[in-house]
Amino acid sequence: MDYEVHSNVKAVIQKLTSLDSVKKALTFLKEDHENSISDQLELVQIPAPTFHEEKRAAYMTETFRKLGLTDVHIDRNGNAVGVRKGRGNGPKILIDGHMDTVYPMDTPLHPRRDEDYIYCPGITDDTRACAAMLTLIRALNHANIETEGDIIFMGSAREEGRGAFGGIKGFFDDNKDIDAAVCMDGCGIGQIIYQSTGFKTMEVTFHGIGGHAYGAFGEVANPLHAAARAVAKIADLQVPSNPKTTYCVSNFHAGNDAGIHAIVPSASIKINYRSNGQKELEQLDAEIARCIKEACQEETKRWGRDEITYTIETYCDVPAGSLDQHDPIVEAAWESITFLGKKPGLVEGGPTNASIPISRGIPAVCIGDEVGMETFCHNAASERFPVKDTWQMPQLAMLIALASAGVLEEIKSIL
Repeated sequence: MDYEVHSNVKAVIQKLTSLDSVKKALTFLKEDHENSISDQLELVQIPAPTFHEEKRAAYMTETFRKLGLTDVHIDRNGNAVGVRKGRGNGPKILIDGHMDTVYPMDTPLHPRRDEDYIYCPGITDDTRACAAMLTLIRALNHANIETEGDIIFMGSAREEGRGAFGGIKGFFDDNKDIDAAVCMDGCGIGQIIYQSTGFKTMEVTFHGIGGHAYGAFGEVANPLHAAARAVAKIADLQVPSNPKTTYCVSNFHAGNDAGIHAIVPSASIKINYRSNGQKELEQLDAEIARCIKEACQEETKRWGRDEITYTIETYCDVPAGSLDQHDPIVEAAWESITFLGKKPGLVEGGPTNASIPISRGIPAVCIGDEVGMETFCHNAASERFPVKDTWQMPQLAMLIALASAGVLEEIKSIL
C-alpha cells in the first residue's frame, strides 16, 4: 500500500536505531533467542486456560522480580504486572502479552521440536509473547537503556473466548495514566493492528411452560420453535462488507434424550457478532434484538395460549474503534518494521488486547502477525511455533516502546 511516514517519526526511529545502546539491545535479543525459547518451553508446560492463569502469573511475577522490575504484583484482575522505572519525565507505556490459552486444563503439553518448529498447544498464542517480554527486559538491562517514561510489563489474564479481554480491560479501568500500549500476540512482525473490531457474544434463552409433545400439543407454545424462528431470521440478515461486519449463531441447545417426547420449557442459542464500525455494530445489535423479539411474538401468536419470553446473558461486549492510520505509534511501528527488514502492512480490524485501549482513544498497536495464524493456532493437534527469526518480535516491541517512552537525554517521545 502507499504509506508515507512523517519526517518527524522517521527521524526519531533513525536516531533511535543509531544509538549504541539500542544496537547493543537489538543484538542481545538475537543472541538471547535460545534463552527466550527456554522460557517459552517452561511457560507452555504450565496449563493456563482462560480464568485459570494463576500459575503462569506466578511464574511471570517471579521472573519480573529476578529481572529487577519494581512494583511487581498480581493485580485484582489476575494480571502479572511489573514496572521498569523511567525518570518520570515521559509517557507511561504498557507492553502486554496474554497468558491464557484456549486449551482445557487436562490438555497434554509435551513440546516437540524439529529443525524449523516447536509443536505444542499454546506454544505461539500467546506463550511466545510472555517469553518475548522476558528477553526484552533482559535486553534493556544488558544495554543499560534508561527511558524517560515508565515501561509497564504485563502478562494479562482472560484474553481468549469468554474472557473477553477481561484482564486488560480491568487494568485500564484501574490505571488511568497509561499513555500508550504495545500488545504482542503471535510470533512474527509485518502486520500492524491499529483498529478494534467491536464484538458482542451473548446467550439468549427462550422460556415457556413445556409439556408432553403429544398431550400438550396445541396447548402451549414451544420455546425451541421460537429459538429456531430467531435463528432463521438472523440467518437472513444482510450486513456490510465494508466495514467488515459478521455474525454467527454458534450454539443451539434444548432438551435431552430422556425427554425426547417433550416440549421443552426452555431453549438457548449463543450468538457472536462483530464489526469494524461502531455504528454498524450497533445497527446489527438492534436487528438481532428485533429478530429475537419477533420470533417470540410469532411463536406466541401461533398457539395463542401462553407467552414465550426470553432472557439475555451477555458474555462479551467490546466497542469498535480505530486510531488514525498516521497516529505516531502506527508510524513508529511501520518504520521499525522497515528497519528490521520486513515489509509492513496495516490490518483492517482485529479483536486483540489492543482493542481495549484503542476503543478508549489511547494509542496502541498489536504486533505479532496474529492474522493468518489461524491455520495452526487454536488447534491442539497442529499449533506450532516457527523458531527462525522470531527474535524480531521483541525487537519490534522494544523499538516502538522506546520511541513512545523516550530514551533518557537522547530521544523525546513521539506521542
